[in-house]
Amino acid sequence: MSSISSVSSMKQRNILFIMSDDHAAHAISAYGSVINETPNLDRIAADGMRLNACFCTNSICTPSRASILTGTYNHVNGVTTLDTHMDNTLDTFPKRLQAAGYQTAMFGKWHLGHGPEHDPTGFDQWRVLPGQGHYHNPVMLEPRNDDRGHEVIERGGYVTDLITADSLRWLEMRDPDRPFALMCHHKAPHRTWEPSSKHFTLYDDVDIPEPRTLMDDHEGRADVVKAMEMRMMDLDPIIDLKALVPPGLSERDEISWRYQRYIKDYLRVIASIDDNVGRMLDWLDDNGLAENTLVIYTSDQGFFLGDHGWFDKRMMYEESLAMPFLARLPGVIPAGSTSDAMAVNVDFAPTFLDLAGVDVPSEMQGRSLLPVLSDAEPNDWPESMYYRYWMHGDWAHNVPAHYGVRTKTHKLIGYYNDPLGQAGADGPVQPPEWELFDLVADPAEMRNVITDPAYGAVARELQMELRRLQTELGDEPHANADAELERLLA
Repeated sequence: MSSISSVSSMKQRNILFIMSDDHAAHAISAYGSVINETPNLDRIAADGMRLNACFCTNSICTPSRASILTGTYNHVNGVTTLDTHMDNTLDTFPKRLQAAGYQTAMFGKWHLGHGPEHDPTGFDQWRVLPGQGHYHNPVMLEPRNDDRGHEVIERGGYVTDLITADSLRWLEMRDPDRPFALMCHHKAPHRTWEPSSKHFTLYDDVDIPEPRTLMDDHEGRADVVKAMEMRMMDLDPIIDLKALVPPGLSERDEISWRYQRYIKDYLRVIASIDDNVGRMLDWLDDNGLAENTLVIYTSDQGFFLGDHGWFDKRMMYEESLAMPFLARLPGVIPAGSTSDAMAVNVDFAPTFLDLAGVDVPSEMQGRSLLPVLSDAEPNDWPESMYYRYWMHGDWAHNVPAHYGVRTKTHKLIGYYNDPLGQAGADGPVQPPEWELFDLVADPAEMRNVITDPAYGAVARELQMELRRLQTELGDEPHANADAELERLLA
């Protein structure tokens, strides 16, 4: 088996980093999905490794992308909400790769702000969507020739195809004698799930299996969780479901009808991603670059696919917290392998720099995943991860601000329910609440055991681990939330 040292002794590796938006791991067949087939994504898994415990540190688009680029948590990089755009003078892995001689490019969804202070930097070439962008005939932004901001261009076609075409065109025109780092970032499958004409009728004649927790009534969960507005009944019939609700349905039947309308379009836009990932993999094969290119497929966070009756993300529950992560690099990553080692999105930047033989700055808070990907997990690898969602009662879904810790067996979530003056956090201050889940006995997170005396010792251990992680990472706990946890555990 190849060791990590063999990476630096060979020709400098290329990097192809493909990221989608809101693609849940349980909608990928390599992860055992019962609702979807993704043959091209599965090619990456078959030739490489599937990480089973990869998590985001803040399940919302802009903050997650900032953490991926900088290798830092959001309280450090300042990108805590959708309305706190990234300062493009921050240190990022593309800048360091570019300085080390890599050719760098970014095509697709940026979602970190636009203008002199927020446009992409560290890339030889970029072309990105403004904000969320559109599925059909999108407008895109690219740098001006005079290096003064960006210009707007109109594109004809389907966004997933266009992003892939831009990526392939850049690969064709690159200098073949220098390594490259290409970020191909898709808009799909972000809401409002508008399929291409090729996949418009896919799944018309089938019923997609419903998740076991579709009818979850959230009994025993925090009051702020019960009040969230991302149930199937919160989907807009015209914008999201593209149809009027049939008259005369019972509430149970309407939820099922809404789920089918929602999930089919979600899976249809993923079908376009899978096709286009296949185009990228075929190009690497045809041009003799597959053996020397690290290919990663991931998403900026997970997504609820009717799980707990919800759509969207933001929460620390598993379906939202978990990120897919498939990686292929022949000779380094064993084919057909899996790992249960815990990974987080701040680990991505150190991984890319480590692979390229570029020094990882001490300011980056993640760890290189190369040992894990080469099936050599270090003995001191982390066994817990820290999460914080800073938005609170935002206009879209009424999701509460919270933080927590996840280990391999348990999860402790503290809803501190305070906007703390964050941009995009407009909800009222509410009393803190806590949830505790046993992920072994209750992997679906249906039973909150925070007040169960049998879990008192576990809760104390998780409380200590949460405090340790906050101290280690330099984040501030919420005094009222800590006091409420003490009260519950007394």
